[in-house]
Amino acid sequence: MSQTPFVPGPQYDGWLTGVEQIGYGGDYNPEQWPEEVWAEDVRLMNEAGVNLVSLGIFSWALLEPREGEFDFAWLDRVIGLLHDGGVRVLLATPTAAPPAWLYAAHPDARVVDRTGTPMGPGGRGLMAPTAPAYREAALRITTELAERYGKHPAVVGWHVHNEYGTPVALDYSVHAQRAFREWLRERYGSLDSLNAAWGTAFWGQHYADWEHVQVPAATTTPANPAQQLDFARFSDAALRACFVAERDAVREHSTAPVTTNFMAASCPATDLFAWGKEVDIVSNDHYLQAADPRGYVGLALAADLTRSVAGGKPWLLLEHSTSAVNWQPRNVAKRPGELARNSFSHLGRGADAIMFFQWRASRSGAEKFHSAMLPHAGTGSRVWREVTELGANLGRLTELAGSRVHADVALLWDYESFWAQDLEFRPSQGARHRERVDTYYDRLWRDGHTVDLARPSQDLSGYKLVVAPASYLLTADDAANLTAYVEAGGTLLVSYFSGIVDQHDAVHPGGLMAPLRDALGVRVEEFLPLREDDSITVSYRAGAASAGSASMDSTALTGTVWADDLVLDGAEPVGTYTDGPKPGGAAITRHRHGAGTGWYVSTSLDVETLATVMADVYAGAGLAPSDTVAGLEVVHRTGDGGTYTVAINHTDGPARLPLGSPATDLLTGDAVTDDVDVPAGAVRVLRTTTR
Repeated sequence: MSQTPFVPGPQYDGWLTGVEQIGYGGDYNPEQWPEEVWAEDVRLMNEAGVNLVSLGIFSWALLEPREGEFDFAWLDRVIGLLHDGGVRVLLATPTAAPPAWLYAAHPDARVVDRTGTPMGPGGRGLMAPTAPAYREAALRITTELAERYGKHPAVVGWHVHNEYGTPVALDYSVHAQRAFREWLRERYGSLDSLNAAWGTAFWGQHYADWEHVQVPAATTTPANPAQQLDFARFSDAALRACFVAERDAVREHSTAPVTTNFMAASCPATDLFAWGKEVDIVSNDHYLQAADPRGYVGLALAADLTRSVAGGKPWLLLEHSTSAVNWQPRNVAKRPGELARNSFSHLGRGADAIMFFQWRASRSGAEKFHSAMLPHAGTGSRVWREVTELGANLGRLTELAGSRVHADVALLWDYESFWAQDLEFRPSQGARHRERVDTYYDRLWRDGHTVDLARPSQDLSGYKLVVAPASYLLTADDAANLTAYVEAGGTLLVSYFSGIVDQHDAVHPGGLMAPLRDALGVRVEEFLPLREDDSITVSYRAGAASAGSASMDSTALTGTVWADDLVLDGAEPVGTYTDGPKPGGAAITRHRHGAGTGWYVSTSLDVETLATVMADVYAGAGLAPSDTVAGLEVVHRTGDGGTYTVAINHTDGPARLPLGSPATDLLTGDAVTDDVDVPAGAVRVLRTTTR
């Protein structure tokens, strides 16, 4: 099979020059192999349809074997081979793998954990991000690379660092201590303001000297939560400053776009909405959780989050796996066709490049049992056949490049709230933000609704429904934004333990959930969390979207983890506790506010039980129910050529996809005039000119 021919497509601003088609490839680590293998790699890349690779990610020790001494000859040869073979390059800055000589020369620049233990070398990940020696060395190698390759025709983009925030996000070194104090001085201006923000009157933590303010290292009891929250903010900002410094060094010598690979939905330490403003193109790495048989739902969430961070623009999937990874407790190989299903889910949700870790499986090192595009079994393997088939299919989909995804539903995703909620001494260990986010997202996925992940501060007016599954920290301004959204006609659904504290992790004036009182028409008098194995019953009036309907039926719903003692302030109780700590109390409420509606669910409903409530929420929001088979994932992208429907069958049986108009199957070229069959485990990509 020859390389998929390049077909010029519509160029779009800020993308990779010369990659108008869907990008396809992965991390390429030629330094792990003898040079005679390199030519074979390029030949096989052409066979597989590879047109883009990330290069040099962990090569610092070879590029700068001794401080200030550089060896680029081998990299020149590799880039030359790739260029001659028509494979374009995202050139990495190798700063996620500091060389041994840097650790030896500057032991103070090691990351220090919360107990005071220095980390590394011997693994991967940056040194202390605020250590001057690390920053200077990182900028030196970045500048050398940018000067040498900034105008090379093969280098179409820059891949700065690798997965910021993993494996270590928080550094407690002396450098972090010094920088944290400076960050706090800039944020608060005075110790009086700091003491007020941190509530230091509690437990006698008042500060009278800046030198006494420290990072929240190990303590005998939980450290001040406001201090820990600020340290999370500072640590994220310190990592981002490292990226910005390297990005700016690249921009001095290159006009190619600069990115870094996020780990959306699986690296909670980085506020990706803030990071998204700093990159030219948003990129993501994603790996299935092998223990989850429905891992494709988590994949969809990560893809939707990445697209949302990109502001709806196309994005790069820089890494995922062809089959099993090797760093989870039990590493499950992907089943036949799963590689394609995973890839097309990312594509359908806005990715314009589908890439893997890595090109050729490593013989040595910590990830030698990690799958690759070219596995240990070689070109006679199932994985290789699926890799080449995927490359050929992506080559048929050039016209999708640059098209966009539209969502009618937003699910709130707020890093600072998540950081705060998961600190110690909360009312219940069962009230975890990620559990509620995953449950509500899964319900929306099952019901066929494409979702944007949104900050509570952004303009939400374009959404028919906004879901707040875990908004523990909600500023007064953000609550006002949600209230205005409801007033203007939006439908807002809020789950328990939301709107509780402000930006300093202090309970809002006016009490629990006070800033959402107007939007929801209720207030929380007391939390009533449940014991670990207890449950609670809610009598719910199905059909609550049409208040006063005589056809309402009562349905018994089971809740766990949480209950509230609610006081109604205008809201209508559509669900009532029949047992538990507040029998007869309101459990689920609905409130008309302005032209819209605010719903409140005060207990934890599982994904199956949520279906009953969400059906009413959808009806009130004007969202049509899904007419596809359960397990058939359907997403749409819209561009100048029409609407592109990506349908992925995750079931073991055939599924029928209803079509409203004639379409073309882009993978086969066949015309489709009626509903289309999607066989078990298969994918369809359809273009319609109208919907």
